[in-house]
Amino acid sequence: MPVLPSSYVSPPWFYFNAHVETVLPSVFRKVLGVNYSREKIDTPDGDFLNLDWSCVGGERLLIVSHGLEGDSQRHYARALVKLFNQHGMDVLVWNNRSCGGELNVQPVLYHHGSSQDLDTVVQHVLATRRYAELFLAGISMGGAQTLNYLGKKGVDVPCILKKAAVYSTPVHLPSSAATLRRPGNKFYAEKFLRKLKKKMEAKGKQYPGLIDLERLPDVRNFDDFDTHYTAKLHGFADAVDFYEQASPHTRLEEISIPTLILNAANDPLLGRECFPMSIAQRSEKIFLEIPSRGGHTGFTVRGSEFTYAEYRLLEFLTDIQFTRSDKKNKA
Repeated sequence: MPVLPSSYVSPPWFYFNAHVETVLPSVFRKVLGVNYSREKIDTPDGDFLNLDWSCVGGERLLIVSHGLEGDSQRHYARALVKLFNQHGMDVLVWNNRSCGGELNVQPVLYHHGSSQDLDTVVQHVLATRRYAELFLAGISMGGAQTLNYLGKKGVDVPCILKKAAVYSTPVHLPSSAATLRRPGNKFYAEKFLRKLKKKMEAKGKQYPGLIDLERLPDVRNFDDFDTHYTAKLHGFADAVDFYEQASPHTRLEEISIPTLILNAANDPLLGRECFPMSIAQRSEKIFLEIPSRGGHTGFTVRGSEFTYAEYRLLEFLTDIQFTRSDKKNKA
């Protein structure tokens, strides 16, 4: 399919650059009125996952994968829950290992390529619930997990899994990782590293001798962190090997269900290769939309409780159509 045109014009006037578009919603946005019911399930390797459900008696279910160091309480997850619930769909947000307020029990944590845990969630839903249709949504890292899952499954995805949609997604992880080396993105790198280093310290105390905790305070960038910690825990040679193997870009053409990739052209955390235009142009399943604005998980719509990305995912997955005035009036 050709690259899709985008109807997202711009955020409010005071969102004057990509960093403001990214940071303001992350810090100040609140989504009220979402209540979860938590379910803990076992994984095949003896760990657990926490699943947060918001059910309205729907016959269709949306499964949401959150971003790096996020969880089901992040504004983007809660907003998808609220919007899809309003339109009669149940929603399940699963928390990656060590996310959602509880440290996991196995040495491994999670990463962009951890599609096996998403598969565990899908298989659990198939075994325990009776839905007519399933849909997947992924945000940022969760988008990479979703694309990796779909690419690895290929034509073997469950038949009731109808569509998927991701946004602000590092489709090409090596180029996305390179953006965090830019001086202008130091804020994001330091923010993520602070959280990840605390979690790695907890994991090191949980498994004494597993990792080198003495080195941890000296880690200043993601290349070092991913080489000495992410790669070591998850069986990769180093950061370069991890970025290549965990990246979904080599699996896109194996995806067998309609899948939307919504990435803003000004996203400060996405490299040029995260906009797979040539693949979208020759694929029957990959739909690529590249708004000029939006930042990273931003896409703010003036006067609306929900963002353009959230409306767009609902449109793509359910075929509901919104006008620009609808988006403003549904706050």
